[in-house]
Amino acid sequence: MGAGVVKSTHDGGSRRRRRGGRAQPMSEINVTPFVDVMLVLLIIFMVAAPLMTVGVPVELPKTAANALPAEAEEPLTVTVTADGKVLVQTSEVPREELLGKLRAIAAERASDRVFLRADGAVPYAEVVQVMGALNRGGFSNIGLVTEGGGPKLDETQN
Repeated sequence: MGAGVVKSTHDGGSRRRRRGGRAQPMSEINVTPFVDVMLVLLIIFMVAAPLMTVGVPVELPKTAANALPAEAEEPLTVTVTADGKVLVQTSEVPREELLGKLRAIAAERASDRVFLRADGAVPYAEVVQVMGALNRGGFSNIGLVTEGGGPKLDETQN
């Protein structure tokens, strides 16, 4: 892969010449295999990166809202599933321990931004209770995550 042995004939213009009948080792490194491996890894990570988002399956409600701009720090994601479970990122947290966990997380983070994902079947009162816990836990910048393509509530409704 790296170094090899080059045998050359005795012609006047060759850089590599025989000395005493021995072949000299080639001193250049072949970087082509390295570049090939790096390009394959780049493609793998480009394909896999979108799949590494929070993978808790919920049926998000559809709205006509625009997407939020991206940030440097990944925002915290809190999910309320259809059966009432609350998950912080991907780990389930009992409701009685939610406030303490949120306060601990808020103390370690620079951003107070949090995304709240709630299944469309979850009652509004439960979603508001989780929002209240987020606010008391130190997160005042709460974004509700929805699916695009929902109904528009203006005169351009289709």
